[in-house]
Amino acid sequence: MRFTPLVAACALFFLLFSGTAHATAYPVKDPALTRNKLYRTGELRPSACPERAIEANDVPSAKRYLTAVFNCLNASWGAHLKRAGMPFAKARIGFITKPRRYCGDRWGKHTAGVYCPAERRFLIILDDDTIGEPEDLFLFMLVAHEYAHHVQNVTGMGRAFDRYPYRSKSELNEQIRRNELQAQCLAGVFMGSVWNSLDRTGEDWEELLDVNRESGDEWTKARDHGKGRNIAAWLDKGFRSKSPASCNTWTVPSSRVA
Repeated sequence: MRFTPLVAACALFFLLFSGTAHATAYPVKDPALTRNKLYRTGELRPSACPERAIEANDVPSAKRYLTAVFNCLNASWGAHLKRAGMPFAKARIGFITKPRRYCGDRWGKHTAGVYCPAERRFLIILDDDTIGEPEDLFLFMLVAHEYAHHVQNVTGMGRAFDRYPYRSKSELNEQIRRNELQAQCLAGVFMGSVWNSLDRTGEDWEELLDVNRESGDEWTKARDHGKGRNIAAWLDKGFRSKSPASCNTWTVPSSRVA
């Protein structure tokens, strides 16, 4: 069983993976990953997802904020996949204020969100690191990223990723990076599709990209999420295209998922 967290710490938000997964060395050959029907579904239709008011370190307002974004995600991705004739089941969301075991593993240090494919649900921890400075777009991106793992799950990519063999830790890490960077790109797809409904500026988007550039494997001993520049690049790629077609991380050269 695999689960995937998104993490935050010390004003820089690090994307870290906890749990296990199976993968193989590039090039990946499983068509469920490389030629998934999701890539041919076109752009997400524009929709409205205005942000709710949120106060720093205020759990009730954070729950309302994140739940509103989550509801937009269920509606947008659900309609998109149904129009394409693809299977869909709504995800679920939950909140905790202290670390706990989830999806068969303990909560990782600085982890902000974890998606559990077996439950089709993700948890978000509402602590000082996550909601201490909620004025930027990190929380919006957080729930969109975790929901993207649900999209991977219902389209068969999650299962294909889990079952892939690997011969070394470096091969495994590269495939985890491909999976995580795809989720980041799909988060950008959704954010691009609702952008005109947000009371945000181009500077807000650039600030979020800067946060992503200042995160990643450069800040940890792990090599399983990619360098900050690649994390930001895939987020921005999805945002600008608004289409899952731009998020095929499984066929690009290794340098783009380094």
